[in-house]
Amino acid sequence: MLRQVKTENGWVRGIEAADPRITAFKGIPFAAPPVGKNRWRAPLPCENWDGVKECYRFAPISMQWIPGLGTDIYCREWHVDPEIAMGEDCLYLNVWTNAKSADEKQPVLVWFFGGGLQCGYPAEMEFDGERIARRGIVVVTVNYRVGALGFLTHPEITAQQPDAPANFGNLDQQAGLRWVQRNIAAFGGDPEQVTIAGQSAGGGSVMSQVACPDNSGLFKNAVVMSAMIFDPYFRREVGRPELLRDAEKKGEDFFAYLGVKDLEEARAMDAVTLQRSYEKYMESHVPFFTVQDDLFCVGDPIALYRQGKCVDVNMMAGNTSTEFLNTIDAKDEKELEAEAKRLFGDKAGEFLKTPESRKNLPGQGYAPVSGIECTVKGVLSDKAAQGKGGYCYCFDPDIPGWDNPGTFHSSDLWFWFETLAKCWRPFTGRHYDLARQMCDYFCNFIRNGNPNGKDLNGETLPQWDKWSAESPCTMRFTGDGAKAEYEAQSAFGKFITERIMERMKGL
Repeated sequence: MLRQVKTENGWVRGIEAADPRITAFKGIPFAAPPVGKNRWRAPLPCENWDGVKECYRFAPISMQWIPGLGTDIYCREWHVDPEIAMGEDCLYLNVWTNAKSADEKQPVLVWFFGGGLQCGYPAEMEFDGERIARRGIVVVTVNYRVGALGFLTHPEITAQQPDAPANFGNLDQQAGLRWVQRNIAAFGGDPEQVTIAGQSAGGGSVMSQVACPDNSGLFKNAVVMSAMIFDPYFRREVGRPELLRDAEKKGEDFFAYLGVKDLEEARAMDAVTLQRSYEKYMESHVPFFTVQDDLFCVGDPIALYRQGKCVDVNMMAGNTSTEFLNTIDAKDEKELEAEAKRLFGDKAGEFLKTPESRKNLPGQGYAPVSGIECTVKGVLSDKAAQGKGGYCYCFDPDIPGWDNPGTFHSSDLWFWFETLAKCWRPFTGRHYDLARQMCDYFCNFIRNGNPNGKDLNGETLPQWDKWSAESPCTMRFTGDGAKAEYEAQSAFGKFITERIMERMKGL
């Protein structure tokens, strides 16, 4: 087993995983600590070290609100430990490998966690890479800066460093990808067969990396989970990068809130004090996110992908069945008609003809098609028309528990990583069977850019075709296993999808 590996900066020693055939290397530095004068700068090269660095534990998570103190479902599910180490020195990654030698050239998964670019960390228990590594894939999970320390912009920052004025968390991810290119072969991985994947803001980060002009050659495949988020009723822009000049004004406002007179004072501020101040600031302000700086981010990533102005990748994307369902919340028929006219103009009549539109009236529930699902299918239809389609899925099993959560946002993560045994929920045998099947599809895609092939037992998995308007295949993951559905969108779903795609043309 590869228990000890030489990286470009020095030797690292990993630890035996629960499966002794797998080695986990936790807390490998991939960039210099972004502290002091390096705060709000692009990641710099890591210094070399002497001897052998013991990589037995996860490094501190990036500065964010303290996990485990809330009562929401995510604190019950993953963010459970308020004592977890946290610090501004956070640019570390983790590697799982079952390679016995450095010349095996196994495919590589690079994973970006979600959390709205405000929280999250690779040490979350669902991201244990052991089950994927068992299938002959080298797993890399990358930490990155979030919140104000990862995404703040300010005119002084732009003036000081015009080549990298923003998106420091995204640049951390990019630095991790470049580290993989230079080092992963030593862990038995193939730098020419890299897949990037992420969920929620991690999936949005995948799209950002796909759309970055500087990323050609860093990866071949992309998996975007629950991240092509677009409000089907256009009341708010979710995940759309704002312009640098607008984001700089927010940075000036935040500095005023902190009571600092300039960038030097802000860089000297204690990281914990800055983070806790940011949490209070967010109670009445919009958080900091990815910015269109025309360097790393040159436009809306989803729109650029649709237009083919991005890294050429094989794509897999989808959603969970009950996340982010939207409604107009009209009080009565008259208000529904007025709102439809405001939203859709001369196409309002087409919308109102669909039975589903009535779901927006009191007591009728939610619209049955989510903004994510419509966006994914519209984008993949466009790519199919260009001869470069992708694979569409919907996660739709029952999720057990006293809270009756449905297939809530992020509930599929236990299944893709096949880590259900770490969860408190009373999963049964069929859930474990589904997780094994989903992980098999995931790993096949990482290997080949195609999820089809054999499962862990050598049996052929159910066929999963690419999505297109002519052959609308969605792989639906249910409590009874994976089922390929060839079903065109309803008139309502098609209408909403077309409106979203029209809206994107202006981005």
